[in-house]
This record gives sequence, structure tokens and C-alpha cells, in this order.
Amino acid sequence: MRGHLFSEFIPPEQSPNNKFEQLLDIFQQLLLMTSGDVSEAMSWLSELDRQYNLTNDSYGIGDFFDDLKKKGYITEERQEDGSNAIVMTPKSEKSIRRSALEEIFGKLKRSNSGGNHHTPHMGTGDELSSDIRQFQFGDTLDQIAMTESIKNAQVNHGIGDFLLMENDLEVVEREQKTTTATVVMIDISHSMVLYGEDRITPAKKVALALAELIRTKYPKDSLDIIVFGNDAWQIQLKDLPYLEVGPYHTNTVAGLELAMDLLRRKKNRNKQIFMITDGKPTCLKEGLRYYKNSFGLDRKIINKTLTLAAQCRRLDIPVTTFMIATDPYLKQFVQNFTQVNNGRAYYSNLQGLGGFVLEDFQRNRRKNVK
Repeated sequence: MRGHLFSEFIPPEQSPNNKFEQLLDIFQQLLLMTSGDVSEAMSWLSELDRQYNLTNDSYGIGDFFDDLKKKGYITEERQEDGSNAIVMTPKSEKSIRRSALEEIFGKLKRSNSGGNHHTPHMGTGDELSSDIRQFQFGDTLDQIAMTESIKNAQVNHGIGDFLLMENDLEVVEREQKTTTATVVMIDISHSMVLYGEDRITPAKKVALALAELIRTKYPKDSLDIIVFGNDAWQIQLKDLPYLEVGPYHTNTVAGLELAMDLLRRKKNRNKQIFMITDGKPTCLKEGLRYYKNSFGLDRKIINKTLTLAAQCRRLDIPVTTFMIATDPYLKQFVQNFTQVNNGRAYYSNLQGLGGFVLEDFQRNRRKNVK
């Protein structure tokens, strides 16, 4: 890593009153880049301080480190070999998710509905709408619009002797709600850090922001996170900051198979897959053997990947692909994949990745409602 990679996080001006908050924001970015290594992140923070004068004589890196411990962001943990190591706490992991949410989805207003997705249809739900209709058998008492119903009674029967009949009643319509099951696939093949370009950090940041968005805005939804290299496996939300790229090829088929298997178990009517990747599929697993080809688009691998795209379509599972690449032949593959799946695809640079996720996440959730 190089210092200039972090220069975008350096605030242009420093205020003596919020040194800790400013340093915490940079420190959290560094934690993602170092896969949760507190010591390495602190070393880089010290280097950045030397280059950019982040601190002053009244508040130094040592003060910041002490405050991290006092405020519960880091703690000392006993290792198996008997040594002690400084590690992140759950509070720090939650803070990173919130920071990612603010950075990527900061312009999104929080709903007052407690995290449900509105549909164009009316039915039984847990929020009243502004629509009024005639009372029907099966409507509950709390739906009755008292003002409108009393007004109808006075018009229909006069105001001398108050009389309220069933045909006078009007009710407030309830909005039908739906939930969505989402699987996020993250490519951890070697190309995510190839040629000195860090692509895994923004991918992790997007996944963290997406998870926090669902936890806060759509708490009734489900979110599963899987990673794929030579194989695919599920990880927990708490593991995301520590995620590292491996010496892997890209087995997109394994990732899709696992995602589909997870979604089959969900009772949600609406299901979707987000795939964050930067390269072409280069690997298949055939029994115990790995079939690999990094030299261009391999017909055998591509055809198997497109077959799964078609299976997802038949299961009504759209796949939204976020391709961090600009190669024309890679774009052609993604276009073919998207057409077969009837899903969506976005091509972005590292800076635009988060905005694309926000745009398509909201759009998919509305359009998938039946």
C-alpha cells in the first residue's frame, strides 16, 4: 500500500474540537483496507499523520489510541500462543457499518414504516394508508375512519337521533407489505488486488452498507453474504471487515449455486442476488477437480455460467451484476449473462460502485413485488 491511496480520506481542514471523530473516520477506512488488523491500521495512521499533519501538539496519535480503548472501539485479547493482541470490538464493527452506510447511502431518507416495502396492492398489512373505502366484512375496528363514518350517519339518518349503520361505515385501507431475501456475492479472486489496485475494499464497503441499510430500514428482510473464489462459502456479517482476497480463480458458478440454494430455503416471495465482481469466470469444479482457464473467455465455463443465469430466471431470481471492469469482451459476457437472466448490470469504476448499488437496490425491491 502507498500513502497516496489514502489521501482522499484526509479532511481538508482540522478542527481542534473533533480530532477524535476525524481520526476515527480515517482509522475505519484503514481497518477495511488492512482486513481488520488494528496494529497495521495504526501504523498507517501514524504514517499519514507524519505526511499530512493530522494531529497537533494538544492531541496526538497516542491520545487517539487511548480514546479508542476508553470508548470501547478496540480491546486487548489473549491469543492462543499466550501473547496479547489489539483487536476490534463489536462496537467498532457496528461503527464501520454505519460509516459505510452514511458514505454510500447517505442521501437516502429513512422510512417511518419500520422497514417494510410498499406494493401497489391493498390488503392486510401493518400500516394504514390515506385511502378510504366502504366497510367490508373482515375489516377490523381499528380501520374504521370515525370522522367520515359519523358524517355519513348524519347525512343518511339526520342529526336528531344519532344512528350509525353498517352502510355508514368507511375504513382506512391498509397497505400490503412485502419482504425481500437478498444474497450478496463478493468476488475474492486474486484479480481483486491485481496490479496494485484495491478493489476488495470498496466491495466490502458496499456489502457493509447494504447490510446496515437492511438492518435499519428493512429489518424484516433477510440478507446472506457469500464469497467466491475457487469455491464459494457463506460468511457472517461480522466477518466482512476482515475479508481478504486469496490466490483464487473466479468460480462464478459455485457462487450462483450457493446463492440459489440459500434463496430456495427462504419463504420470502421476492428474492434477488447482487454480484460484485471485477472479472470473468475462470474456474469450475468437476467432482474433486478444478477446471481452470485464465486465458480469455472459456466456452465451457461461460456456458455453465449462462445455464445458471437461466435457472435463476426460471426461479424468478434477478441477478444484478456490478462489474468493476471496462474491457469490451468482459462487458459482452456480462451483457449476455444479464440478457439470459433478465436481470441488470452496471459497469463502474471504484468510486461509482456504491451509487449503483443504491440505485438498483431500491429499484429491484419495487419491481420484484408481485
